Amino acid sequence: MSRRHSAEKREIIPDAKFGDIVVTKFMNSIMRDGKKSAAEAIVYGAFDVIEQKLKTEALPVFKQALDNVAPAIEVRSRRVGGATYQVPVEVRNERRQALAIRWLITAARARNDRTMVERLSAELIDASNSRGNAVKKREDTHRMADANRAFSHYRW
Repeated sequence: MSRRHSAEKREIIPDAKFGDIVVTKFMNSIMRDGKKSAAEAIVYGAFDVIEQKLKTEALPVFKQALDNVAPAIEVRSRRVGGATYQVPVEVRNERRQALAIRWLITAARARNDRTMVERLSAELIDASNSRGNAVKKREDTHRMADANRAFSHYRW
């Protein structure tokens, strides 16, 4: 990691259907081996399934799911005098979003539904209702930070 300057942020083009940058980031995270059209089909397919099941627009459900999964606080390892402490720190907004996207996709891939479209739509619906493995991951992260509150004075 360079100490001279931070890396420049790449410009992300909003997606075609909703014109939303967050949906594009989500698609890019789902994408494997550079297959953007496959990732697009998965995300848009999942949104269609959500609209059919809930009879509402999919984008607000997606945003709600991201908000429910995004962690506010996490633990980071800090070495002080030969001992390693798990120090609770607040999470930056960009990292919150990145973690929420990553956790949603990981939880969706771990589900036992037939296709990725079904898995993703089910996980997004669960996350928007504050259920599912992605939300559980956030709760575990918060619980860990809460348990290590005693070391918060080591924050840097």
